[in-house]
Amino acid sequence: MKAKKQHARESHLECHHKLQARIKEAEDMIQEQHVIIEALVEEKASLLQTIQGLQEDNGAPAPFDYEWEEEPKEDPEEKGLEDIPIDEGEIVDE
Repeated sequence: MKAKKQHARESHLECHHKLQARIKEAEDMIQEQHVIIEALVEEKASLLQTIQGLQEDNGAPAPFDYEWEEEPKEDPEEKGLEDIPIDEGEIVDE
């Protein structure tokens, strides 16, 4: 019985160590991805500044100016859509 408990304990420790190793591996991968994302965000900011500088040099408006005019909402009647009478399309049991 003692040997069985010892074997179970060793098996449990082995599983625990494997799980800990997988957790560490996942944490490392997440950290690497975080570093990559930070680098991409910095690169994006740099590219946006370059684009804005080029636009300003050429006298064009800033490319990412979020103060554009909102498009007017379209009236469905202007598109030629008509109201469908309720009678049409009903299923008639004969």
